[in-house]
Amino acid sequence: MENLDYRALAVLDAVASHGSFEKAANALGISQPAVSQRIKALEDAVGRLLIVRGSPAEATGLGQRLISHYRNVKLMEAALDIDLGHQTSMPEIAIAVDAASLATWLPLALRPLLSPPRCQLDVDCAEREVALHLMREGSVFGCVAARAEVPLPAAAGSSATPLGAMRYVCVAAPAFAGHWFGDGFNVEALALAPAVVHDRDLMARFLAREAGFVRPFPHHTLPLSNALNDTVFGGMAYGLLPYLQAAQGLAQGALVDLLPGRYIDVELDWHAWELDTPFTHALNEQVVSTARRYLVQP
Repeated sequence: MENLDYRALAVLDAVASHGSFEKAANALGISQPAVSQRIKALEDAVGRLLIVRGSPAEATGLGQRLISHYRNVKLMEAALDIDLGHQTSMPEIAIAVDAASLATWLPLALRPLLSPPRCQLDVDCAEREVALHLMREGSVFGCVAARAEVPLPAAAGSSATPLGAMRYVCVAAPAFAGHWFGDGFNVEALALAPAVVHDRDLMARFLAREAGFVRPFPHHTLPLSNALNDTVFGGMAYGLLPYLQAAQGLAQGALVDLLPGRYIDVELDWHAWELDTPFTHALNEQVVSTARRYLVQP
């Protein structure tokens, strides 16, 4: 594809990011007709639809690839400006991360990038399938994603780096544990005690493996969040929590481990495009080194 109009690519990025032509125009300080004209000219040049007009306006697959190319070029330009001693605005880097990592170790990885600020981060909370989709289509530079039982090969031009395992333990508040599991963590109790889950399959695997319980179990479903934590800590249900999240409650007696020494591990990988800039190097190094410090290693 020759002679890409990078001003038009900037408009394409703005429309996709803001979800409308009007908001993109306001952000760029140009008129809405000018936004429409540049998008139309870009679509005519490539011979394909790049934006699905709707509410919100969304980039097509090719549109997203062009946006990814534009953002990567901006990152490399910012790195070159620094090498030449020019003033530059902080580059933007988008990543996708699972909720458990975002609630535990990931903020520690970002601290050196944010203080002093070295880039503008856009962090999207997404689980494996969505995170990998966002990364493969170029919406994000990289993602932390749970490893599939049969891992897919890395996309061309990207890499997949093992980070370690997020360990989940089965916990409850002491009063809840005494009421429902006073006679042990057995199939009779599991048929009645309410669980709270963010991933029903993860809990089902744990119960089948550790308690031989393979029937449907009563449960509430919540995203891995403060609401789920409050449900467990508040004595309303038992659940699987990341050990990194549950450790303090266990140490202080606010939680009890329902099956001491038993756990379930979820292997995590860092998928990222192979983009050679100081910012992406720093992000890669911070994510991998921090994860390997806090996650369970082989």
